[in-house]
Amino acid sequence: MMDNIQKKPKTIHDREYRYDAFGNGRVLLNKKKNHLPAMGWNSWNAFGSGNTESLTRDMADALVELELDQLGYQYVVLDDGCYKAERIDGKLSNETVKFPQGFKALADYVHAKGLKFGMYNDIGTNLCAGAAVGTCGHEMTDAKSYIDWGVDFLKVDNCYYLWDNATFSDATNAKYVYAPNIRSIRIVGEDFSATFQAVEDGILAGRGGERKGDYVTNIGTFDGTGPVPSPVGEQSSELEFHVCVPKAGTYSVYVTYATGQEAGVGTWLQIAVGKQEQSYVYYDDFLPETETTETFCESEGISVVFGAGENCLRLMNHRRQENTLDSYATLLEGLNAAKPDHDIILSICEWGKTQPQNWGYKVGDSWRILNDITFRVGSDGDPGVGAWTDGYTTSVTSQYNKAVIMDELSGLNKGWNDPDMLMVGMNGLTDVMNQTHFTMWCMMNAPLMLGLDLRHVKKGDTLWKIIANKEMIALNQDALGIQAKRVYCSLAQDEPDVSYVTNNDRVDILAKPLKDGSMAISFVNMSEEEKGAYSVTVEQLVKMLGHKMVNKDLFVNAGEYRVVDLWTGEVSVNTTGNFGVEKLQACGNVTVRVTPMC
Repeated sequence: MMDNIQKKPKTIHDREYRYDAFGNGRVLLNKKKNHLPAMGWNSWNAFGSGNTESLTRDMADALVELELDQLGYQYVVLDDGCYKAERIDGKLSNETVKFPQGFKALADYVHAKGLKFGMYNDIGTNLCAGAAVGTCGHEMTDAKSYIDWGVDFLKVDNCYYLWDNATFSDATNAKYVYAPNIRSIRIVGEDFSATFQAVEDGILAGRGGERKGDYVTNIGTFDGTGPVPSPVGEQSSELEFHVCVPKAGTYSVYVTYATGQEAGVGTWLQIAVGKQEQSYVYYDDFLPETETTETFCESEGISVVFGAGENCLRLMNHRRQENTLDSYATLLEGLNAAKPDHDIILSICEWGKTQPQNWGYKVGDSWRILNDITFRVGSDGDPGVGAWTDGYTTSVTSQYNKAVIMDELSGLNKGWNDPDMLMVGMNGLTDVMNQTHFTMWCMMNAPLMLGLDLRHVKKGDTLWKIIANKEMIALNQDALGIQAKRVYCSLAQDEPDVSYVTNNDRVDILAKPLKDGSMAISFVNMSEEEKGAYSVTVEQLVKMLGHKMVNKDLFVNAGEYRVVDLWTGEVSVNTTGNFGVEKLQACGNVTVRVTPMC
């Protein structure tokens, strides 16, 4: 099986897979656009790897019996734990005790209900629960299996990934994703020779690189798995030199470097001349290893081409993002080969590690922005545990705090930020928390993947009223496809839409333009204490969202506004253009739809 696995990442020949092409807006491999956020049910939060064929059928039955299918919940997704531990004749196969009739029969059952069928895999060698059946090296074979089984949705994880220090992978894989420590470069050409010191002459571009003594370190891309770095702005660093040469031609670059295999210092180096899509990468590979991270040596000459005059020479390592993009793209390529007209939803689940908000749109329909929302999943009869707040990623607020400022990175022509599955119905969350949790995901255009055991839900009960709120779902599925923007934050009033705030003792106001010209406004109390009065004006809304609104002038000039509370159903008329609340209960929200009246 390991014969299919490469010894190092692929050589990248297509510039569209390069870091410098991430911002060009072009998708790869004819990826389909304009999918609204996926809605459905996923097995992981409810059952972990203990899901079975019988339980999955029960959940499909429940979606229909509860009439959730009529509200848009259509995907029934098997998560980890459904395959045999190893491949059979090189192919994926069903775990025969838990899934005795096989995946095609289960897909047929789901389809007969008018629903769609989803499955799970991983771009690494193994799945997160350990089964040695990851897609790495088997993408074409696996894609054919998924097409044959009738799969409509694929969630693809990132454990045991060979080219990064991902969960369960070898920590020394950091060698692939950071450049070596750089002390200096020497450039030699015809009638030209110059030495540049990294600290004195180099320019640290982007974010994250560090000067340490007489060398530069930490050249690479932030690990976004955890909640620490902001998702807005540059996510990687480079070392640049402005090199002025007398004439155009080929020059040799000698790099004084020291390698490592740990976070911040690696062995893989990229050398490019130029920026963005005018750049060309001349070197993209390992450098020979040095004894320690501070044992410096000079590389062999690396040929580059300079134009006469000033040139931008970049030393960098963007392979953390490029490799991961390539791995997901390879699976999409396989699906295209197996069925060119397929419309499979590809859910990228690499936990935000490689900042997929920058590149995920090229191949995927959504991308996870953090590690899991809960590590305390349920089992048959046990709902598992969710949390409102947590110092890491395992809470509603941890996921929301990051996703809420990523609105400019999503859209119908791209895809959707995914703060993970809904925890509505798990222990640890009150009804108020559940309602606000659901509101947040609807406003942010997050995929609405239910994670509760639907056998515990009765039509008309509190949980059902939350997940079946037609008005809230309509916001998530609105045809305009715009993620809500945070237009006010009590702890970041100057730049509320881009300030990364993790202190939950605050109130946020979100606003979401809608296709019919109305506006959804949500007042969200992140605190576990009651908060007082807050408001937002038409002028504030238009200032931040006017360019995205349908019929902005009508909204601005309306003398009256119809205001509908989307949780209570209360209807009122506003004549001031100032929309507000008198108080917000702890962890609560008030969400209204504001429609201009001629």
